[in-house]
Amino acid sequence: MNITPVNEREIHQYVQRYLDATNCTILEKAPDHFIVKLSPDADRALTNRPYYWGFVDRVGVEPETMSFLFVTNSKQYDQQEVSANIQQADSEFASETAEMSGSDAHLVRSLGFVPASLQEGKRYPRENLYFGARKLEQIFDAAKESGSYVCLFEQPNRRNANPFESAAYTAWLGVNLKVEYICDQKKEEIYSFGVSLITGHCVEGFHDKLLKCRLSPQLPSNIHIAKNGVTAIRALQIIEQTLERKLKQMDYGWAEQASLRLEEELDRVSSYYNKLLEHALEENKTGISEQFEQRKSEIRQQYEPRVIASAINCGIFHLEGID
Repeated sequence: MNITPVNEREIHQYVQRYLDATNCTILEKAPDHFIVKLSPDADRALTNRPYYWGFVDRVGVEPETMSFLFVTNSKQYDQQEVSANIQQADSEFASETAEMSGSDAHLVRSLGFVPASLQEGKRYPRENLYFGARKLEQIFDAAKESGSYVCLFEQPNRRNANPFESAAYTAWLGVNLKVEYICDQKKEEIYSFGVSLITGHCVEGFHDKLLKCRLSPQLPSNIHIAKNGVTAIRALQIIEQTLERKLKQMDYGWAEQASLRLEEELDRVSSYYNKLLEHALEENKTGISEQFEQRKSEIRQQYEPRVIASAINCGIFHLEGID
């Protein structure tokens, strides 16, 4: 089974949106990482400090939130960090040795030199964010809990010159889904679908479409919402059917391999317990049989291939035009 993350860029964009939505302070941003000071809401959701926040709530003091280094592409980040450290070390080594006498410089070259600045720089707790990472799962859960449903309107780029004209808007059901491919290994993918509540037309990559729009909970002036022809329940069924068709087209060689590993493991355990039962005393066989069944259940839970789809969040988005 291929465990490579679907797209580090998608993770990076998702984390960026979460940090912006929760009003976190981004101290440093690059394509492979963020250095961020969490907002109070994000700190409560991600740091598991109930006693601290209980103290803050009781006393009413100004909270001191935590800061993190969130790495969304660890391979690229580590390569750049090593390169930067080497360049910094070479530069400071040259500067230090240039000020020394000949004998001192020889001593440094013999014993080695570690620039003090590399040790004194401020360090942040590092969290690698990839599909399956604990901290990314926390972000998913926090987003699901606090922003599982929204109702937003696209804000027009310019006002209508005629105050008596009304622009038509289409209501869309947008749903972000997480699909987990699970056996003794795990892979996750994120899908975003939107369904027009007028026509029932389904769009994949709907979130990318929303990124190009200015959205707000505020209803714009001089607009009207076109009458829906599709219910939200029917739109959700359309999304489920679309996702099901996509999943049927996937390569499930990983599941076949996992099933083979499952059978091999069951055979290995069965061989062990059958021999154990064969030589066990009669009064001990019941307990051994119960252990055998429990062990088989654990192995199936670990190895049995399965696909699980779950909603991360959803919303009704009113977009300009009739679609």
